[in-house]
Amino acid sequence: MDRPDQTTHFGFRDVPLGDKQTLVNDVFHSVASRYDLMNDLMSAGLHRVWKNIMINQLNPPKSDAPFALLDVAGGTGDIAFRAARAAGHGFRATVCDINTDMLGVGRNRAMARHLDQQVSFVEGNAEALSFPDRAFDGYTIAFGIRNVPRIDAALKEAYRVLRPGSRFLCLEFSTVDVPGLDRLYDFFSFKVIPPLGRAVTGDAESYQYLVESIRKFPRPNAFAEMIGAAGFSRVKWETLSGGIVALHSGWRL
Repeated sequence: MDRPDQTTHFGFRDVPLGDKQTLVNDVFHSVASRYDLMNDLMSAGLHRVWKNIMINQLNPPKSDAPFALLDVAGGTGDIAFRAARAAGHGFRATVCDINTDMLGVGRNRAMARHLDQQVSFVEGNAEALSFPDRAFDGYTIAFGIRNVPRIDAALKEAYRVLRPGSRFLCLEFSTVDVPGLDRLYDFFSFKVIPPLGRAVTGDAESYQYLVESIRKFPRPNAFAEMIGAAGFSRVKWETLSGGIVALHSGWRL
């Protein structure tokens, strides 16, 4: 049980632990309709490359063999759609997101892509999933784990719902480790992205939070230790694009 005096970070602000989820929800309610467009603009399209690398590592079967993917915090369906295109007819994905506006965007996109029979959308909290134990063959979360108030609880839930032999994959912004690029990245993050968010979505504050939240997320080695503490084995990570993002993985053995 949380203590009344427990705090966590919301960007660079300290807030009561129990308030963070509501604050994060407000961010994604605000930006849902332009979320994927902003991803393209903020990353110059690189998020597509990063996500494809994640799907390649997931490697869903291309046969008719059944494969159930749980994609958490993936409301607009981007990861699930990519996995569905890479997989065979036995593939099914459940997208779980706490934000109803993001889920609405995802459902509309699924119907437009004729993937609504393979990809379903469920409202839920990453810290307390409604799914039974050992229900899925893969768990993905892309650019969502840093918005979860209790990351350790979400990792334990990921372990619980995976079948033995299944893989956990997490794509998240990380720490730039290339001299020169780090200064350029900071300038772009703090001086370009919030005004760009205002121009595209009418909301600079939400994108100010998002760039601040990247700086507060644990470094790759610390996050890997958290994944291992949740029970996962063979935990590893690789940094991409000079450390702008990191792809973490672990196995539920």
